[in-house]
Amino acid sequence: MNHESKYTPKYKNNNRIIEAKKNTKQTSLVGGDFSDRLRAYRDLHAHALFSSLGRLIASRLNAALTIIVLAISISLACGFYLLIQNVQQLTSDLESSNQISLFLRDDVSLASANRLANGIKLDPSVQAVKVITKEQALKEFEDFSGFGEAVRALEKNPLPIVLQVIPKNSLEDGQNIETLVENFKQAAEVDFAQLDMQWVKRLQLIIEVGQRSVALMGILLSFAVLFITGNTIRLELHNRRDEIVIAKLVGATNSFVQRPFLYSGFWIGFFSGISAWFIVTIMMLILKQPIEKLALLYNSGFHLLFLGFLESIGLIIVSSLLGIVGSWVVVRLQLQQLKV
Repeated sequence: MNHESKYTPKYKNNNRIIEAKKNTKQTSLVGGDFSDRLRAYRDLHAHALFSSLGRLIASRLNAALTIIVLAISISLACGFYLLIQNVQQLTSDLESSNQISLFLRDDVSLASANRLANGIKLDPSVQAVKVITKEQALKEFEDFSGFGEAVRALEKNPLPIVLQVIPKNSLEDGQNIETLVENFKQAAEVDFAQLDMQWVKRLQLIIEVGQRSVALMGILLSFAVLFITGNTIRLELHNRRDEIVIAKLVGATNSFVQRPFLYSGFWIGFFSGISAWFIVTIMMLILKQPIEKLALLYNSGFHLLFLGFLESIGLIIVSSLLGIVGSWVVVRLQLQQLKV
């Protein structure tokens, strides 16, 4: 009696697993209809889903530490992603500074300049064209050059009419901009065309480096999530080794055994994704006010971007999937090592 009372509590959960397995087999052998099999399948998954959540809650400290570590890793990747998104938002404002200046010949009239501008607007690679008259150019030079007195002493306006051309997608395709500039130079009215291509190329490279860095960071942190989740599931599987061995001895399949561990990985990834979302949102709220104040000093309408609804849902889905994949890999490897 003492021997029986000592080991009976240890395998209390095993009896439920064996009984559930027997009931499932009986349903299959009796030849129950499709709805009965579907209900049995649903009940097994529901039991695995909520029992795995219960085990996670029972080991609160270990689960909380794992979720916090994963949430910090995921939030780093999300933080870099938002950084690039906000930088790209800034580049949309800077794009107007990457304009092509067409200095027309001195003998070109304002009417001819307007006709040329209208023709350039028809080009699909051009976003906008602005005509700056000789008088406007002289006034701007007088205001910002610091040589106002000398300019007013001139008998004749030496400045030409200028067309400011803003190309489309100027931060994405530098080759097209160079081709566009060469085409403008061929116009009879154009004396010369000016564009700081070095600035455009540098900005393109900065954005490209940032995008690749975010991709690499995301891949590395994804592997970190997989390994941390896998190690957590490995420890849980080790603690329940005897239970798994008994379940395998009575005919449990690998899918039946690994199901609760996959749901454990799902819960870990799910809660980690939600925690990471809160971490990133709090960080952005802390930075929002000072960044927008700085933008106002530069007369910019910049507003800090947060994770959108679809991006937030995607974050939680990806983190949950990473938890499931990490659990599946570890459980498969561990089950292969069991000689049952």
